[in-house]
Amino acid sequence: MESNAMAALDKIGQEKQKIAHRLERLDAERGKLAEQLNELEVAERVLSRFEKPERKERHRPDRPAKAAATAAKPTPRRRGQAAAKQPGQPSVSDAALKAVQGHPQGVSAGDVLKQLSMKVGLSVRPNHLGVALQRHRRAGRLEQRGSLWFPRP
Repeated sequence: MESNAMAALDKIGQEKQKIAHRLERLDAERGKLAEQLNELEVAERVLSRFEKPERKERHRPDRPAKAAATAAKPTPRRRGQAAAKQPGQPSVSDAALKAVQGHPQGVSAGDVLKQLSMKVGLSVRPNHLGVALQRHRRAGRLEQRGSLWFPRP
């Protein structure tokens, strides 16, 4: 009977050892899975910062739907896109050069801006006119003395 008890104790010890090894493997796997889960959560947070939030349009009963209102409007331009030039209209650069060449005694940038809007019909922002004038100055077509622009001979 003593040998039966010893055999049973050996089996119990072996089973305990198997279970202990299994628990170690499960703990190691649990650690790996927890690490993977953490990495995925970090990646999800990073990606959520780069996503543009979806704007939900609220439809107000007192206003017509936006789709009908925006259908008539032209599509907005992105930064850096040139405006569609109407046929027959000179570029800002060409028109500015002609306006200065029409005044051999010199002309101010403000006067050029007025001439472009009145006579040529161009709506020009002051900084865009300045860029065009400076481009002609660097190319040697215009010169600036004080606040006046002169055509180069």
